Amino acid sequence: MTRSGKVDIGILLLLADQEFVRELHEYTATQGYTNHGRSDGFVLRTLSDGPKTISGLAERLEVTKQGASQIVDDMERRGYVERRPDPTDARARLLHLTDHGRATLAAARRFHQLYERRLRNRLGDEAVDSLRDVLTEIAGEAKISPPHFRAAMF
Repeated sequence: MTRSGKVDIGILLLLADQEFVRELHEYTATQGYTNHGRSDGFVLRTLSDGPKTISGLAERLEVTKQGASQIVDDMERRGYVERRPDPTDARARLLHLTDHGRATLAAARRFHQLYERRLRNRLGDEAVDSLRDVLTEIAGEAKISPPHFRAAMF
């Protein structure tokens, strides 16, 4: 808390994020998707644009190839992604979403739409539009413009 007795804005942002993620996981669990990993949303969103190599995924997520490989190994084990041979390069393997991965992504996108609709019903369009403007300013336009953040997801 600040001297004025108000909770610090950083704490409010953190708590709002945690609540959003909790509600997202609760919603997707009701849809049958219960085993979420920390990076799943970013990977699902990235691969929804089309297959990628591990290197391509690592670059997109701004992690090392080793880090991307660990994430993919875990997601592959849980049935969200699969590796297939690259038809244009016999040495490469491409990452694809499985049916389970695509369905999870669709459920998460439904939640995003429902969440915003619920906020608009509770707070009004003007308040939600202002919130969106404030969050965009905080995040910075450059951080939200890459393709893997354009689609609403996890």
